Amino acid sequence: MRVPIMRPFLFVTDLDNTLVGDDAALLKLNQQLASHRQQYSSKIVYATGRSLYLYRLLAEAKSLIPPDALITSVGTEMYFDRDHKQHDPEWANILSQGWNRQEITAIASQFSELQSQPKSEQNPFKISYYLAQAVAKQTIASLTSALSEKGYDIKLIYSAGQDLDLLPKNGDKGLAVQFLRQKWDFSASTTIVCGDSGNDISMFKGQEKGLIVSNAKDELLQWYEANKNDSLYLAQSACAGGILEGLKHFDFL
Repeated sequence: MRVPIMRPFLFVTDLDNTLVGDDAALLKLNQQLASHRQQYSSKIVYATGRSLYLYRLLAEAKSLIPPDALITSVGTEMYFDRDHKQHDPEWANILSQGWNRQEITAIASQFSELQSQPKSEQNPFKISYYLAQAVAKQTIASLTSALSEKGYDIKLIYSAGQDLDLLPKNGDKGLAVQFLRQKWDFSASTTIVCGDSGNDISMFKGQEKGLIVSNAKDELLQWYEANKNDSLYLAQSACAGGILEGLKHFDFL
């Protein structure tokens, strides 16, 4: 009989269509996570593509339990304070290396296919556009080339068939997870990451346990098929129900 881990674990999850999407399963998951955190001092982290503003709307609407750390805007902002008013300065310093927002924006503005997302979705270390899927591959290749010619080695993350995020080389959800693991001294074997879309792929590239919900988008499912290993689990259930399934599969609960 498999025995759940009776020690702290680091739980990191995306929000939309991963943690959130099945209210009944979310209620059950919240109860179990809160209990495990209280009993064993596990850490709960939300890693979302949402801005802080949109996160707050969701947290209130869905009664999300307060996280120990909040990663917003695809890994480009990190908060540890309960009210999420202060960016973590150490993480911001890591992101600033090799990044010049003004110049990068100027280069991207030359591509008419890119439509700027609302101001609420922009921040000092994230430049976000809407980009039609039909022209995405060619546009991203051309933009990458144009940036490289100016000496910029940054991340371009395309997800959900419409969202293109330009991020610092050192900034994404996966690197944010590595930062937290070191800060809190969690091993890969006691860390689980959960997601459903392309901007979650960076979290699944490490040695941590990875849970992909059954309702994952095609871009993540295709990546999973090409990168299957024992550390990755594709759930049969959607959203929070899939997370519960994965936590039990990896013996965390």
